[in-house]
Amino acid sequence: MNQHPTLEHITSLIQEGEFFKLKEALKNFEPAEVVELLEEEEEREQLIIFRLLPLQLATEVFEYLNLDIQKHFLANLSQDKMADILNEMSPDDRTALLEFLPDDLVRELIQTLSEPERKITLELLGYPEYSVGRLMTPDYIAIREHWTVQQVLEYIRRHGGQSETLSVLYVTDERGKLIDDIRIREFLLAGPEVRVSELLDRRFVSLNTMQDQEEAIDEFRRNDRVALPVINSEGILFGIVTIDDILDIREEEDTEDIQKLGGSEALDEPYLATSIWSMVKKRAGWLVILLLGEMLTTSAMHHYEDDLQRAAVLGLFIPLIISAGGNAGSQATSLIIRAMSLGEFTVSDWWMILRRELLSGLLLGLILGVVGSLRIVLWAKYIDPGYFGPYWSLIAVTVGFSLLGIVLWGALAGAMLPMLLKRLGLDPATSSAPFVATLVDVTGLIIYFTVATMVLRGTLL
Repeated sequence: MNQHPTLEHITSLIQEGEFFKLKEALKNFEPAEVVELLEEEEEREQLIIFRLLPLQLATEVFEYLNLDIQKHFLANLSQDKMADILNEMSPDDRTALLEFLPDDLVRELIQTLSEPERKITLELLGYPEYSVGRLMTPDYIAIREHWTVQQVLEYIRRHGGQSETLSVLYVTDERGKLIDDIRIREFLLAGPEVRVSELLDRRFVSLNTMQDQEEAIDEFRRNDRVALPVINSEGILFGIVTIDDILDIREEEDTEDIQKLGGSEALDEPYLATSIWSMVKKRAGWLVILLLGEMLTTSAMHHYEDDLQRAAVLGLFIPLIISAGGNAGSQATSLIIRAMSLGEFTVSDWWMILRRELLSGLLLGLILGVVGSLRIVLWAKYIDPGYFGPYWSLIAVTVGFSLLGIVLWGALAGAMLPMLLKRLGLDPATSSAPFVATLVDVTGLIIYFTVATMVLRGTLL
């Protein structure tokens, strides 16, 4: 078996001007391999390699490239070359590219499309951003219910090459209204004279053109499909959405949620493609908000300044106390946001979630309270007797009960805040882990000093 040329060999062919040999070698590459090759080369070599690719391979490769390289090719390749590629691209991938380009360039590129492709692209771009209409492709196989299985298979042989997927066929009437969807295996297992109408059960799952893309993700997950039909309000079949587009949207949504959970705004571009100034703008806002929140911690400590002066030993445990509550809150909010994004429960289940976190928080608080108290007891009795003074046992009780209360509060706050934001129509991911931790820090100090006042009154306080 012949192996593909190495990156060094490809580069040497370019430098030596052996373009015929390079063109022949590239014909045997898979699209993903060409993409990997292009990403390793400099811009000049990228253009040379791409110009030598056959049209079909160039189109497939272009669809896989990241946006920056696509823009580079659009700016540096001939208009005819890019027109051919844009015409060959699947409508949904072409629309995804055009959404990120300047309006004047979009208008120019649309004019290079063939009339049918221009019409399709304009229709797709006319749907609201983040709607299913922006994802759908009109490349599917539609059949009639009076056809026989043999007629269907012959129709697939003639027209199936243009379809995005052949795993599911769509039955429509004369007006284009969707009647049913049928898996291809049903036709492969049926006799040639069986009519399509005999295979119908008239039960199908569909998406609406104006539906939100996140709802489409849920439909795919619930129904385990590789493609779903897209209809308008009258039931007319407009196109299909395939699983590859849904996986891309899922990745974008997950990336956005993870970035928000980290305490920053979601990036519009990949990390390395984002400018330093843009990165600072995305992160500075949340950092300022969190800093202002932590200032409340300073205010809380100032309120208990007299207690700290009388019992300086209490200050030793402040980092331990507030970090335990913040960690518990961060855990809870991360678990709840992820579960909500997977559709494991809805806002209406808040009481069940509250009860679960109440029990979990109590058990976790009890565990941490025992560990914190034992640390003080072991230190005071065996490691450094006298370090905590004569009231070490009361300090151990204070720390133990404080941890119990703060961890419980952190778990409840971390779980309920995302659900409250969802109920208000906001993105639950904005209740990031740092935000919850800051909230619990402030309230944790209040809990700590309240417990200390109750336990140590008449002794240290």
